[in-house]
Amino acid sequence: MKPIVVVGSINMDLVSRTERIPHAGETILGADFQLHSGGKGANQAAAVARIGHPSILLGATGNDIFGEQLRRTLAGYGVQTEHIASVPGASGTASIVVDARGENTIIVTPGANLAVTQEYLQGKIDVLRGAGMVLVQLEIPIETVAWLVECCDKMGVPVMLDPAPACKLPEALLAKLTWFTPNETEAGFYADGAENADEALSRLFAFGMEHVILKQSSKGALIASHSGERCYADAFKVDAVDSTAAGDAFNGAFAVALMRGMSVHESARFAAAAAAISVTRAGAQPSLATEEETQAFLSVHTDMHSLRQNPSF
Repeated sequence: MKPIVVVGSINMDLVSRTERIPHAGETILGADFQLHSGGKGANQAAAVARIGHPSILLGATGNDIFGEQLRRTLAGYGVQTEHIASVPGASGTASIVVDARGENTIIVTPGANLAVTQEYLQGKIDVLRGAGMVLVQLEIPIETVAWLVECCDKMGVPVMLDPAPACKLPEALLAKLTWFTPNETEAGFYADGAENADEALSRLFAFGMEHVILKQSSKGALIASHSGERCYADAFKVDAVDSTAAGDAFNGAFAVALMRGMSVHESARFAAAAAAISVTRAGAQPSLATEEETQAFLSVHTDMHSLRQNPSF
């Protein structure tokens, strides 16, 4: 089966746990501090690999103390890391504060992720051509993302873009996407402040993209196509510990399910289960579920989960 190729960031996450997230100018005491391998690109590649699908990560780490550790950790999850570049300087970092409810704030410092350039990807063109699907995010240079989407479009390789952190994107890029996966905040940004999901979808599809997954946190996800089909994957009710990487878990699992021939609504259900498991555990990559865990979770929670769909989807 063709691999899923992920192009994106590789970060070391510096995670502080507190009772609540501090206000501007306020200093509070933390209850715990941990280092975890993260970065949206690395998280999605690890999510794919943990489920047991071939996963190749294209990205860069620095030659600092974090670089080798990040690559070693990814390889331990089963990610193919031989194409990751090592560049002079600092690896990417993310400073994360998690409160008692599992909500978080994140500050990302790109570091080596800025070395994921068009020139770097041009040297990996055979890897991209062999992909069953390419997953990408916005923690690498936007001009690289634009080139990647254009390249994959010419090669007929579907692209799933997770538009985080939200920033202005060329309309030509958006028009070539197979999957666009914003959360509610990001959808509001790209849909120019739309006040509800219907309005957001209408504005997003005006760009020309094929499918949108609107991730709605504890409410689940709305999956829609340009031609009008929709399904709603309600979130599973779990005791949340840390929501970091829940969206990455969803994207990775959804891509794997599609690659294995599941329908869109079956893929959404599988992805919702993987995301639910991830929020019950601390950290980004350490929280990601295996296929066995996801299937076991589904077998227990089948009667508790609702998935509503348009019959034509």
